[in-house]
Amino acid sequence: MSNLGVYLLLPISILIGISLASQAGVNSQLRLALSNPIQAAFISFLVGTIILGIVAFLQGDTWFKSGTLTTIPWWAWIGGLLGAFNIAMSIFLAPKLGAVVLTVSVVCGQILASLALDHNGWLGFPKIEISINRIVGAIFVVIGLVLVAKK
Repeated sequence: MSNLGVYLLLPISILIGISLASQAGVNSQLRLALSNPIQAAFISFLVGTIILGIVAFLQGDTWFKSGTLTTIPWWAWIGGLLGAFNIAMSIFLAPKLGAVVLTVSVVCGQILASLALDHNGWLGFPKIEISINRIVGAIFVVIGLVLVAKK
């Protein structure tokens, strides 16, 4: 993908970041109302599942093509588990850490994992070698985490 193509997609990524930061606060308020973080995570996933189910139904595609379920690698099934962990922990951590520290620490973890995923081409990501720019960028994010976490 060209640099121009990447720059055109960046606003969508920024919207995802806004959504993720907001989601932790929204779900924390749900937790307060329900007095239970797991129930709040369940409601969050239930609403998301209903929305995705409607969209998937409206697309009209065949849900399971012949033989596709048997060709899916075992680890591809854990996305929901990871999502449940992410939502439940965000609900738990948001009121303790605050929006900035939670968001920067999550981004820090994402960047560190992403360096390894890209470098090795794991989980279907394109193989992109670690460069000095990527390492310096990751270091800046870690420094940013230390700065925003410092009271």
